[in-house]
Amino acid sequence: MIKIIAVLCNLSSPANCHEQTVTTSDFADISMQSCLMGAPQLAGWMKLHPAERLAGWRCVIGKQDGRGA
Repeated sequence: MIKIIAVLCNLSSPANCHEQTVTTSDFADISMQSCLMGAPQLAGWMKLHPAERLAGWRCVIGKQDGRGA
């Protein structure tokens, strides 16, 4: 399983950032290569959340919870 963990910041409060699991390979066709190159799933997810800015993302392999940093 590959998870895409996005770092999102609120547009109205740029210092207010959090991590969010955007999608996992259990629900979408994600390879590690597509994740590292800026998975198209990120663009689709961001269209649904216009009040947030994508500050970064990372790819996580396995069933880790994505918490931290």
